[in-house]
Amino acid sequence: MGIIEKMRLDGKKAFVTGGARGIGKSVATALAEAGADIAIVDMDMPEAEKTAKWMAGETGRDIFAIKCDVTSPEDVNAMTDAILARFGRIDVAFCNAGICINVPADEMTFEQWKKVIDVNLTGVFLTAQAAGKVMLKQGSGSIINTASMSAHIVNVPQPQCAYNASKAGVIQLTKSMAIEWAKKGVRVNSISPGYIGTELILAAPHLTALIEEWNKIAPMGRLGRPDELQAIVVYLAGDASSFTTGSDFVVDGAFTCF
Repeated sequence: MGIIEKMRLDGKKAFVTGGARGIGKSVATALAEAGADIAIVDMDMPEAEKTAKWMAGETGRDIFAIKCDVTSPEDVNAMTDAILARFGRIDVAFCNAGICINVPADEMTFEQWKKVIDVNLTGVFLTAQAAGKVMLKQGSGSIINTASMSAHIVNVPQPQCAYNASKAGVIQLTKSMAIEWAKKGVRVNSISPGYIGTELILAAPHLTALIEEWNKIAPMGRLGRPDELQAIVVYLAGDASSFTTGSDFVVDGAFTCF
């Protein structure tokens, strides 16, 4: 099998959390273009259904939307059951849903801390665990978790201790799962994006000044684009990355190099 064939995902079944928009939507589109059928998992069901309909029309793949609170074991179990009822298997899981709350550490409430940790770390654990259980029975599968360059650096000037801690946790969780499942056919990796100019970020007036500050520091002088994360996830999802597990891939335009 040649490298182009190894990069194809024909016949594979995938889910993408936080798939209705932003990075999740962009990556889900790439996975579908590579041949996978996709479950778009999100809390915003109208947007998820809109994305699924558009993506199915663009790619011709079997795409459907599922509402799921990734912090709820019951919701995640129901999500898994719905995907298996539709697809019969899970070959690829992109555990991507996440939030950020910018509050100084001395002012952050327990509720704010818990909300970030629950979504960004516990949510990744629950969805990756659910996918892993299915994949272990199959004897194969690839899980890709979204961490962040914030797992490697402390961002400035915005305060975001909970976000940084949660994303560092995602990387260690990824490595731990990868070691446990390495001999069982299930690979687990993470990606660590830098600042990515999603539609929501670019449209937020309160972020304009921050974006200017980030771009002054950034070696490439700009934000990344969601489509610039597509190739690494497609690679990790398919057979081309069969010897790749327990790794974190930083895609940040060299932001963390200094």
